[in-house]
Amino acid sequence: MARIKPLTVEELPEETQTALRFSENLMGYVPNSVMTMAHWPELLVAFRGLVATIYGVSEIDNGLKRLIGAVVSAAAGCQYCKAHTTLGALDVGVDEEKIKAVWEYQTSDLFSDAERAALDLAFAAGQVPNAATDSHFTALDPYYDERQKTEIMAVISMFGFLNRWNDSLATALEDKPFESANNLYTSDQWQPGQHR
Repeated sequence: MARIKPLTVEELPEETQTALRFSENLMGYVPNSVMTMAHWPELLVAFRGLVATIYGVSEIDNGLKRLIGAVVSAAAGCQYCKAHTTLGALDVGVDEEKIKAVWEYQTSDLFSDAERAALDLAFAAGQVPNAATDSHFTALDPYYDERQKTEIMAVISMFGFLNRWNDSLATALEDKPFESANNLYTSDQWQPGQHR
């Protein structure tokens, strides 16, 4: 059970309606994390702006951004965000086999060296304490310019917030991402725990 009760649609303050529609359009459902953030409408509006920027017009493919989010979330142990990001990857057209292989990205032929470098940084930065080193950034140099590295770090940082938010609050996982994760992963890759 969530430690802060999500609001219902009927309880949402007027100023959160745009953020609610944005989430529904982006994800196909309204995440419980959004309904919890709505207790502080200004936070939800600000967070919606961050998400819109990160998943908006960019130089990094949105499918890779979803996979970065999945790896960050796995490193942090957040099953809620792991389920959301892999479903999001499917929704933006990432091949299901590639999503299933994301946990073996270092050895899978489905991933390029550029993707491996980004996912290595995501995994290191998602750990506590943070394990990102200069070598992770040096490994990005052949593939990404400074703007692209900034986008990668923005995705990693956004999921740092979401991982803490959802794991700390034991946010209940919605049916759609729960079913998707159950279909994508084996039991050793997926344990919803406190989120179900």
